[in-house]
Amino acid sequence: MTEKRTDRIDRQKEFSGVDEVRAAHRFDEAALAAYMADHVEGFRGPLQVEQFKGGQSNPTYRLSAPSGRYVLRRKPPGKLLPSAHAVDREYKVISALHAQGFPVARPVVLCEDDAVIGTAFYVMDFVDGRVFWEPSAPGIGREERAALYDGLNATIAQLHSYDHQAIGLGSFGRPEGYVARQIKRWSEQYKASATASIPAMDRLMDWLPGACPATTDAAIVHGDFRLDNTIIAPGKPKILAVLDWELSTIGDPIADFTYHLMQWRMPPSETGAGVGTLVGHDLNALGLPSLEDYIERYCERTGRQGIAEIDFYLAYNFFRMAAIFQGIVGRVRDGTAANPKAAAMATQVAPMAEVAWTYAKAAGA
Repeated sequence: MTEKRTDRIDRQKEFSGVDEVRAAHRFDEAALAAYMADHVEGFRGPLQVEQFKGGQSNPTYRLSAPSGRYVLRRKPPGKLLPSAHAVDREYKVISALHAQGFPVARPVVLCEDDAVIGTAFYVMDFVDGRVFWEPSAPGIGREERAALYDGLNATIAQLHSYDHQAIGLGSFGRPEGYVARQIKRWSEQYKASATASIPAMDRLMDWLPGACPATTDAAIVHGDFRLDNTIIAPGKPKILAVLDWELSTIGDPIADFTYHLMQWRMPPSETGAGVGTLVGHDLNALGLPSLEDYIERYCERTGRQGIAEIDFYLAYNFFRMAAIFQGIVGRVRDGTAANPKAAAMATQVAPMAEVAWTYAKAAGA
């Protein structure tokens, strides 16, 4: 009998709430308070700064003051991968979406002057609610869970329905060749942060570029849409805010939606690090839709007849996620990781690459 691991991370406990600011992510809090006094209407100090325990990329802080609570997102200090940690892009997209009534935190101020706290940052409103770190949403009833997932489906469908030109995001990205550029970008960033040889990643980097479907649609894409990147209202299954827009751009909405589908197929992690999974759960007992039913509901909402080439898209997305995880492992190596549990993600890169390769073979690789 295989011995059960006793060092598994309790994701809800480990990633919820705030803690003291970690040594690598400290900054001049007095300088921030002075900046906010000059640039944030109604701000009154003194300022208390705490760091959110969750999140893997841009360090995120809760700011508390007599005038209210805020959230600060900043680039991490140190050497960074090219084009990563674009807090200015996050601020731009949430500003445009907030104006449309989409569920995001209200943007407050963007500071691109590194001299204030050492890196660029932005401040937004603090949104009080629940974050479910497991996609099975433990601790709530079956009906609430079903409504929660229908809300997720409606929210990503709503995001993909906006005319990005009309809401001021016409220059936010180039939809043509989006997936091909993503493959190139994440291949390069994977190679820059690689810490071990993973044959499945090498095979995927060889195969994916020549297998890209033509871009037929363009939409605002979140890039990392999943349950634990949303804040849910206390006591009811309403999405108050979608978080973590670092990877957002104008791109292929099917690529974005099929990324969201990975939680139905994510290889389980022995350590609990990384992202959660619905694999091994009784979906019907939980009130959760099957993958097929969830796809059908999205297609109804967006006027699609179905999703062609889904095996390619899942291969691409599992490859992309593996590369993102490897980037986090690389930040551990370089001492810039935002999450103290990030090192445990190293064990997830190869399993995700293997799942990606399985889908690639189903798509004709």
